[in-house]
Amino acid sequence: MKKTIITVLAAGAICSCADKTLKNVVALDYPETKKVDTVDTYFGTEVKDPYRWLENDRSPETEAWVKSQNEVTFGYLEKIPFREELKNRLSALWNYEKLGAPSKEGDYIYFAKNDGLQNQYVIYRKKSENDTPEVFLDPNKFSEDGTTSLGNMSFSEDGKMLAYSISEGGSDWRKIIVMDAESREIKEDTLIDVKFSGISWKGNEGFYYSSYDKPEGSELSAKTDQHKLYYHKLGTSQKDDKLVFGGTSEQKHRYVGGSVSEDNRYLFISANNSTAGGKLFLMDLSEDNPQLDTIIGNEDYESYVLDNVGSKLFIVTNREAPNRKIVTVDAANPQPENWVDLIPETENVLSPSTAGGYIFTNYMKDAVSNVQQYDYEGKMVREVELPGVGSAGGFNAKEEEEVLYYTFTNYVTPASIYKYQIEEGVSELYNKPAIDFNPEDYTSEQVFYTSKDGTKVPMIITYKKGTEMNGKNPTILYGYGGFNISLTPSFSIANAVWMEQGGIYAVPNLRGGGEYGREWHDAGTKMQKQNVFDDFIAAAEYLIDNNYTSRDYLAIRGGSNGGLLVGATMTQRPDLMAVALPAVGVLDMLRYHTFTAGAGWAYDYGTSEQSDDMFQYLKGYSPVHNVKAGVEYPATLITTGDHDDRVVPAHSFKFAAELQDKQTGDNPVLIRIETNAGHGAGTPVSKTIEQYADIFGFTLYNMGFTELPGAE
Repeated sequence: MKKTIITVLAAGAICSCADKTLKNVVALDYPETKKVDTVDTYFGTEVKDPYRWLENDRSPETEAWVKSQNEVTFGYLEKIPFREELKNRLSALWNYEKLGAPSKEGDYIYFAKNDGLQNQYVIYRKKSENDTPEVFLDPNKFSEDGTTSLGNMSFSEDGKMLAYSISEGGSDWRKIIVMDAESREIKEDTLIDVKFSGISWKGNEGFYYSSYDKPEGSELSAKTDQHKLYYHKLGTSQKDDKLVFGGTSEQKHRYVGGSVSEDNRYLFISANNSTAGGKLFLMDLSEDNPQLDTIIGNEDYESYVLDNVGSKLFIVTNREAPNRKIVTVDAANPQPENWVDLIPETENVLSPSTAGGYIFTNYMKDAVSNVQQYDYEGKMVREVELPGVGSAGGFNAKEEEEVLYYTFTNYVTPASIYKYQIEEGVSELYNKPAIDFNPEDYTSEQVFYTSKDGTKVPMIITYKKGTEMNGKNPTILYGYGGFNISLTPSFSIANAVWMEQGGIYAVPNLRGGGEYGREWHDAGTKMQKQNVFDDFIAAAEYLIDNNYTSRDYLAIRGGSNGGLLVGATMTQRPDLMAVALPAVGVLDMLRYHTFTAGAGWAYDYGTSEQSDDMFQYLKGYSPVHNVKAGVEYPATLITTGDHDDRVVPAHSFKFAAELQDKQTGDNPVLIRIETNAGHGAGTPVSKTIEQYADIFGFTLYNMGFTELPGAE
C-alpha cells in the first residue's frame, strides 16, 4: 500500500505544522499485510483479530513480512540527512572507559570494564588495589557479532568456582556455565533451558537455580507457566539435578527463586504467580533432612529475607507497611504474627541492603536517594553523605568486609564509583569517568504537575542551560508507569547527545510505578490503569503549557510497559505529539497473557478472561484495538527484537499493521525489527548506537529538522 509522506525541504529550517509551503514528497510503499477472519468471543462480544497470523514467529510468512517491513523502514531511515552524523556523535561520546563497582570474591577483587565501544563489558580481577588487573572473562568472545551476553555471575563460598549464565540473541532463555575461577577452565557440561533464574551457591558444593520445562511450540512465544527450583551438585549431570520446589499442583507458581543465606544455614524460597506479592518459605540446610517451612503462605504482600544472625531473620516487607519496613523473627516460628518491627515504615519507600555488619536503608524521596546506616539492633548510626541529588546504589558487601563501593548518578552526572569506609562512614571518589560531556552545562529541575483527577505527579526535566523556552525545543517525554518500577535519575549517553542538540528530556514519575510505595503502584493497575495514561498526558500538557515545547516538537517514548503507555497515549490523544516511539511494547491487551510468562502480569493489567468488566476495560485502551480509520496519528517508529521472548514481537507487528492500514495523512508509520535481539538486556553497544541514531534521527526529521539543531 502506497502512502505519501511529507518531509521538510528547506535546509536548516524548522517547519511549523501550520506552515504547509516548502515540502519534499517521499513515497512510502508499505508491504501488504494480509488479513484473516479470526474472531474471538469474550463474554458474548466478538472481537476481530485480522493479523493473528503474525503471532507465529516460526512462520515463513512472518519472516517474509519482517524482512519487507525492515526494507521499507531502513530505506526511509537511510534518507535522513544527519543519520550518520548522529551515529558518529553517539559513537564518539560513548567511547570512554566505563567501570563497574568492584566486589571481593575469594582472593580477588572483581570488576567489569568497557574500554569504550566494546559490545559487552569485560570482567577483570586483581589481588589488591595496587595490582595490574587481568582479564578474567571476556563476553565479547562469546559470539562473533557480540549478541551473546553475560547474565548472572555467582561465586562459591571460597571464591574458587564460578557459575555464570549467558543469553544468546537477547533471549530470556539462558545457559549456565561452571568454571574453575583459578584456572578459568570450564569444569562440566553446560546447564541449558534456564529462565528467570538467579544462581545461589550452597557453600562450595553446588548451587540453586530456577527454570521452566521447555514449552511445546515456539520457545520464544509459547506460554511458560510453571517455574521450578533445582539444586545442581558439582560434578553431576543436569538430568540428575534435584527438584527442590515446584512441579506439583500444590507448588505451581510462575516465578520461583531460591537464595542461600551468607552463613549457608538457610535456603529462602520465593514463589509468585504475578509480579506483585508472593509466598515465602525457608529450609534449614543444617538439618539432615530439611523440611519446607512457611513464612508467608499467601500472595497478598511482598516480603523477602534481607539477612540472618543465627536463627534471627531480618525480613523486608510491605505487610501493613506500603512503603516497606524491616522486621525480625526467629526462624523456628517465622510467621507474621511473630514479627517485631526493627526499622519501621516511613513516608518514603525503603530499599535496604547489608554490608560489613550494618544495614543500609536507601530511601526514595520524590524519586531521589537518601541513605542511612543502621546497626542490627535498629539504631541509626549515621546518614550517608551523598555527592549530590540523584540515585545512589550498591551499598552491599559481605559481613566481614570493611569497605563497600557504591555508585552515584543523575540525569547530568555520569555514574561515578565511591569507596565507603563502613565503620568510619567516610566516602571517597574511587572512579570518575573521563567523558566528553560537561554536567555544568546542563540543568535538571523537578516540577510537580496536576493530573486529570487532581493528583500531584513529579517530573524531572533536563536540558542545556540557556535554552530559550519558546515552545520550539525538541522534547522527548519518557515514561513507564507500572510494575512497581521506579524511574530514578540516571545518566544516559544517548540522552546526553539528545540534549547536546538542544533537546529537552522529561521523565514523569507516573502512577503504577514504585516511587511512592504500594498505594502509588496500585493506583495505576487493573481498572485504574487509565490513571497512568492520564498522568502522561498531563505531563505533555504541562510541557506545552509552560512553553518547554509544543505539539510540533514533542515526542513520547517508552519501552515494554512503557511501550503500552505510548501506544495508549497516541491512540487516545494523537493530537498531542509529533512523534511516537513505542519500544518492545505490550500492545495487544486481550492476548498478552497467552504468551511466555505474560500471565504473571495480571496483577497490573487484569486479563480479558476474568470478567466482562475487565475485558471491556482492557479493550477500551488496548492500542491494537483502538487504532481508528480516518485519524492522523503522529509519525511513529515502533521498535522491537525478533528474539524478544518477554514481550513477544507480535504485539508490535500487529500494532504496526493496524496503523499502516488506517493511518490518515502524511505521517510515516514504520517498524524497526532488530534481528538476533531480545527485550533489550545485553544488546551489543554497536547495535545500541545504531538504534539510537535511528530513533533520534527519525524524531528530529519528523519535527522538521533537516540538519542537526546542535549544528546551528
